[in-house]
Amino acid sequence: MSVDRTLKSRSALTRHRNVLTRTERIEVLAEDGKWTEGQDSVFGLPKVIHRKSHAGKKVKKVKEEASTEAAATAAPEAGASS
Repeated sequence: MSVDRTLKSRSALTRHRNVLTRTERIEVLAEDGKWTEGQDSVFGLPKVIHRKSHAGKKVKKVKEEASTEAAATAAPEAGASS
């Protein structure tokens, strides 16, 4: 048996939607400069691409930078002790 929708947290109810509402499409078109208030009709709007943004793999970059910094700090110390 699944948990009722009203008992779930608010963030769990939001998810990526492929289809935007008319007002959301107008907002996107207005940002792109393809729709102007009062001049264009709200009917027959062009399709708007709505992609889900993914988090990048920044964790690996941080680990690589940390290993590079560790190697850079270890190299002068090795030279000083010789």
